[in-house]
Amino acid sequence: RKFLGRVVFDRVLLTALPFVLIKSDYAWHYSQDGTDLVVKGPSGNQIQDSHDKISEKFEFMAHHKGVHPFCFTNKSPYHETIDFDVHVGLFAYYDQHAKDEHINPSLEQIGKLEEALYNIQFEQHWLEAQTERQAIVNDTMSRRAVHKAFFESAALFGASVLQVYLLRRLFERKLGISRV
Repeated sequence: RKFLGRVVFDRVLLTALPFVLIKSDYAWHYSQDGTDLVVKGPSGNQIQDSHDKISEKFEFMAHHKGVHPFCFTNKSPYHETIDFDVHVGLFAYYDQHAKDEHINPSLEQIGKLEEALYNIQFEQHWLEAQTERQAIVNDTMSRRAVHKAFFESAALFGASVLQVYLLRRLFERKLGISRV
């Protein structure tokens, strides 16, 4: 069984292709067979190959522009799951030094990230201040609500006591007048 993939390079770059054989469909299959990986250049020449590996991380230089196919080959009769990643580096050659045209775009991106981070921190600070303000308002309102409820209860209690007093007085006068 084979898996074919392609990476297209428009310039010469350092590339890493790590892979790990994660699992096999057959639960009792724990052999060290591994898988084969072959990477070829745009002209068909073989750049990198690895045989019978369960995991490996290797780097290669894409010296020519174009499509670089890679192929995983499974020699096992069972389906196997492979986790792999293609990481493309920034500089084309090990001996190439960083130049202003390489660094300036990075510095611009760093400046944009710095501004975005500052905006996020400002927004976070603003939200924390708003939350604190709302907490103070809620606390004040809850105290006012408790005080209002207390005063309303006291007023109702006072009104009830006054009603009882007035009704008793009224009935005492009526009873006193009818007896005579």
